Amino acid sequence: MNKKKPFLEKVDPGFGSSLLVKKHTEFLKKHKASWHFHPELELVYVNKGQGKRHIGNHLSYFNNSQLLLIGPNLPHNGFTDRLTTNGFETLIQFKEDFLGEDFFQIPEMKKIKELFERSKKGILFGSETKIKVGYKIEKLVEKKGFKKLLVFLEILNILSKTSDYTILNVDGYAVETELQDSSKLDIIYKHINTNFKEHISLHEIASIATMTIPAFCRYFKKVTGKTFTKLVNEYRVVHATKLLSESNMSITDICYECGFNNFSHFNKLFKEITGKNASSYRKEMKGLIQ
Repeated sequence: MNKKKPFLEKVDPGFGSSLLVKKHTEFLKKHKASWHFHPELELVYVNKGQGKRHIGNHLSYFNNSQLLLIGPNLPHNGFTDRLTTNGFETLIQFKEDFLGEDFFQIPEMKKIKELFERSKKGILFGSETKIKVGYKIEKLVEKKGFKKLLVFLEILNILSKTSDYTILNVDGYAVETELQDSSKLDIIYKHINTNFKEHISLHEIASIATMTIPAFCRYFKKVTGKTFTKLVNEYRVVHATKLLSESNMSITDICYECGFNNFSHFNKLFKEITGKNASSYRKEMKGLIQ
């Protein structure tokens, strides 16, 4: 087990710029997702891809594209299982006071200031907003200096005024962002991500975290707000949503493929987590794709 040091990501916008803007494809295939955080806000636009979103206390699956605003020090796990051969990810990282401490305090910036506040829980924007600002975000890579700043402020203005969004961490629960937690959770999440289709005993995961079972259970609930079993079941259900929308496997086969050994238990948990049963979810997703 690689017990590397915790990943507090250092963001360097480069000389002469207050924003870091990156556009890449190869990164998506080579970069290994890690549980990390940074004081900068992060605006992420993926124009074609699929994978897991693990942001704070939220876990879900995305297909095709996404537009996210992740607030300062909100831990996220990178986006795994990406298949973006024909797509791009554009990433903008910036500090809340990148235009000075007082700029966003003026009355004209009130909406953007409120947007930054909402981002602390993670924001997922809808398709209408993606269409409106996606191309602007991609074009930002080509802009320089003052023009880059103006276009970025225009993007923030659009995002601050739209009601086409979902808050990801609705309950407001913030995952602990202590450095040692980041390191330990990275190890735990990687193990879950690799082995969720199999039974993961508390003894096994506590051993990986180098803790006793009672200490691990207390620790995990404290830093994530969930029991270990609940998080593993969420990983399984998220994988089920992927298979339901992208494969022709029967729902029974999907149940067992995702690590459940009881069909009625799978159905119950699926509805609990997604708000609908598996067959309704599949019909809805197939309808959207068509």
